[in-house]
Amino acid sequence: MQHLIRTDDFSIKEIEEIFKDARQYSDGKFYRILQDKIIITLFFENSTRTRSSFEIAAKRLGAEMVHLDLSKSSTKKGETLVDTAMNLDVMNPHAIVVRHQNSGVPKILSKHTKASIINAGDGAHSHPTQALLDLFTLKEHFGDVNGLKIAIVGDIKNSRVANSNIELLSRFGMEVILVAPPHFLPKTKLRTTHFLDEIVDEVDVIMSLRTQTERHSSQSYASLKDYASDFCITKELIGDRDIVLLHPGPVHRNIDICDALLADDRCKVLQQVTNGVSIRMAVLKKLIYDF
Repeated sequence: MQHLIRTDDFSIKEIEEIFKDARQYSDGKFYRILQDKIIITLFFENSTRTRSSFEIAAKRLGAEMVHLDLSKSSTKKGETLVDTAMNLDVMNPHAIVVRHQNSGVPKILSKHTKASIINAGDGAHSHPTQALLDLFTLKEHFGDVNGLKIAIVGDIKNSRVANSNIELLSRFGMEVILVAPPHFLPKTKLRTTHFLDEIVDEVDVIMSLRTQTERHSSQSYASLKDYASDFCITKELIGDRDIVLLHPGPVHRNIDICDALLADDRCKVLQQVTNGVSIRMAVLKKLIYDF
């Protein structure tokens, strides 16, 4: 059984096949190829977009969804995550979608299940379907992304979205530039800067990230407004430049991106959400139907 824990679990050829299926699924129709299949969602962190996106994707493919209410699960009684996964697995689901606040949990669970484990985000480690939908959004807009430059801006050190996109976008030939205050930058060989105006004239894409205050051990800024004064993507910064704007959500308005740009045609945030359903349909097809 194949799992999706990181973006590099799929080859470029496999990803292109996923994108081909996603283009077909973007028509919004139902393709009931997963009838009589069962998919379980295990979300140990709050989620609106990702959980809803997976559930809609599964339903459009005809699968039955089982969402485990973790506030009433046996993990609250002391059962380990591995035991929970093993008990669910012997009920013969076809896939288990897992989100957890700790890095590495989906990988650990994948060693104890026959069902496909799909990582819906683990700590600051990885969020593969988000990166896939981001790349898909860019390829649908530009066609070929090889040679394009993208600036990833914000709380990069604590971002699983950044980690997954750095791997995936680099593999498809994009140059990734990291823009953040020093304490938000990871150790990296990539080009970095602390100033947006240093890169705004050369990039094709800006991906803004949410400041993940829940992952900070201490307060980094006096307020988010102080952070925004340096790193909010504003109309004044972008001007009339032909730059595509991305954000994985949820967006902190006027902290990550200003209101005016969120309403601008260059901003693809809602298109990312739309594409997320198609991409997750294609991933479920690959892991369950094609396997």
